[in-house]
Amino acid sequence: MQRTARTVSGLPSIRLSHASVVAPDSLRRHRAFVLFWFARVATMLAHQMLAVAVGWQVYELTNSALDLGLVGLAQFLPSLALALVAGHVADRYDRRRILQACQIVEALAAAVLAWLSVSGFITEQAIFVLIAVVGAARAFQMPTQQALLPGLVPPPMLARALASSASATQAAVIVGPALGGLIYVAGPAYAYGASAGLFVLAAIFVGLIAVARRPPCTEAATLASVFAGLAFIRSRPALLGAISLDLFAVLLGGATALLPIYARDILDTGPWGLGLLRSSTAVGALGMAIWLAHHPLKGQAGRKMFAAVAVFGAATVVFGLSTWFPLSAAALVVLGASDMISVVVRQTLVQIGTPDEMRGRVSAVNSIFIGTSNQLGEFESGVTAAWFGTVASVVIGGLGTLAVVLVCMRLFPALVRVDRLDAPHPRSR
Repeated sequence: MQRTARTVSGLPSIRLSHASVVAPDSLRRHRAFVLFWFARVATMLAHQMLAVAVGWQVYELTNSALDLGLVGLAQFLPSLALALVAGHVADRYDRRRILQACQIVEALAAAVLAWLSVSGFITEQAIFVLIAVVGAARAFQMPTQQALLPGLVPPPMLARALASSASATQAAVIVGPALGGLIYVAGPAYAYGASAGLFVLAAIFVGLIAVARRPPCTEAATLASVFAGLAFIRSRPALLGAISLDLFAVLLGGATALLPIYARDILDTGPWGLGLLRSSTAVGALGMAIWLAHHPLKGQAGRKMFAAVAVFGAATVVFGLSTWFPLSAAALVVLGASDMISVVVRQTLVQIGTPDEMRGRVSAVNSIFIGTSNQLGEFESGVTAAWFGTVASVVIGGLGTLAVVLVCMRLFPALVRVDRLDAPHPRSR
C-alpha cells in the first residue's frame, strides 16, 4: 500500500494497491485491532440477540405493529439527543474507557430485562425504558467506536481494516439473530442473559487494547466545537450527499421492525424464522464486504453507490410483496449486499478525509444521519403499518427509496462525480 504526498484542502490522498488489500496476515499482527475486532463481534452479537428478544416479546405482549415501531423510537430519541455531545466526548477523552462504560451500561440493561422476564414483572413500558437506556449508551458507543479504529492500524491499512471490521459486524448479524431466536425458545430471560454476558465480554476485550495516548485536547468546550462535525461535513458536498442518501434510504426502507409480523402472520414461522430473516440481510452484506475487501471499487464509486441504493429499494419492494419464505429471504440477501456497497463508500469518504482530532464529532454526525435513522425508520415502518397495513408499509418504503435516489442525484452532483474512493473530496466553495 502506498501513500502519496499530495493533499487537497489539507486532506491526504491515500492510494491503495491491490497487493496490500489482499495481504492475508498483516491485520492479524496488530494486536489492538484483533482485540477491537473481537469486541465488535461480541457487541454486535449482543445487540442482535437483544433485538430479536425485544421484538418478539413486545409483539407477544401487545400484538401491535405500532408498539414494534415504538421500540425503534425509544432508541432513536436518546441517540439523537446525545449524539453531538457524544462525538465531542469521544474527541476529548480516552475512547477505550468510553466504549467500556457503554458496554457495561448495555449489559446492566439486558440483565434487568432478564430479571423482569423471570419474575413476571415485564411490561412493554419497562422494555421501552430499558431500550432507551441502551439507545443512550449506543449514542456514545457508535461515534467512539468509529473514531477509535483508525488509530489501531497504520494509515495505509485503514481501508482493509474497515472492510474487515464490516465483515466482522455482518458475520455477527448473521449468527446473532438466529442464535437469539433459538435461545428465546427456552425463554426470553435466557436470550437477555446471553446478551448481557456478551456485552461484558466485549468490555473485557476493549480493556485489553493498548494504544498510544493522544495528547490531551486543549480546545475549549464551546457550541462551535460541539457542532464542528456538522460544519466539516457541510464543507464536503460528496460526503454530505453520501450521508444524506443513506439517511433517507434507511429511513424509508426500514422494514426490519416489521419482521416479527412477517415471520408470524405472513410467512407462518416462529422465532426461528424471525432469526433467519434477520440473518438473511447480513448474509448478503457479509458476502459483499468480503468481495469488496478483495475487489475494491476502482472507479465510478458515486454512480455505483446510487445504483446500489436503487437495488436496495427494489429488493425492499420484492420482500414486501412476497408470501414465500425462500423468496423473502433471498430479497433480504440482495438488500443487505446492496446496502454494504453504500456503507463502504460512505465510511471510506468519512474516515480517509477526517483528521483524528475531528473523527469523534464527524462520526457522531454520521451516526445521527445513519445509525439513528435505523431506529427512526423502524418507527416510520410501525406507524405506516398501523395506518396502511404491513405489506403496504414496506412497499411504500421501497418505492420511496427509489424516488430518493433520483432526487439525490440532482441535489448532489458532486457525489455522482466521485470516481476513486482514494481521492479526497474537496470543500464546497
